[in-house]
Amino acid sequence: MHKLLVVDDEADVCDFVKSFFEDRGYRVLTALNGTEAVSLVERERPELTLLDIKMKGMDGLETLRQIREVDPDAKVIMVTALDEQEKIEEAYRCGAMGYITKPLVLDHLEDTVMKNLGIRNGRDRERVP
Repeated sequence: MHKLLVVDDEADVCDFVKSFFEDRGYRVLTALNGTEAVSLVERERPELTLLDIKMKGMDGLETLRQIREVDPDAKVIMVTALDEQEKIEEAYRCGAMGYITKPLVLDHLEDTVMKNLGIRNGRDRERVP
């Protein structure tokens, strides 16, 4: 079972994404702030973290830096409601694997997660002869 961590200071976003992926057989952890996220990464070692860039308190970029200190191999996808190219570039420099934008499009979110976990999705398998 794949383990994901969803980090967003909006509880409804965490709950929505958690429910979506749990329905697909994933184990999903959630954190409402950067400090909690870093602690969960240290303790649980999720395979992939979806991390909101703009959060109250410790923002997503600082959280990413601290996650990378705890686990240099951590896979992190940034989530942003804003098209802030400068912050996205900084996230890449800090080790992010990619980013997705809000509002979340579930098919795109699922494809991004599966791609970064090395999972081929069912739609791809259906096309293979």
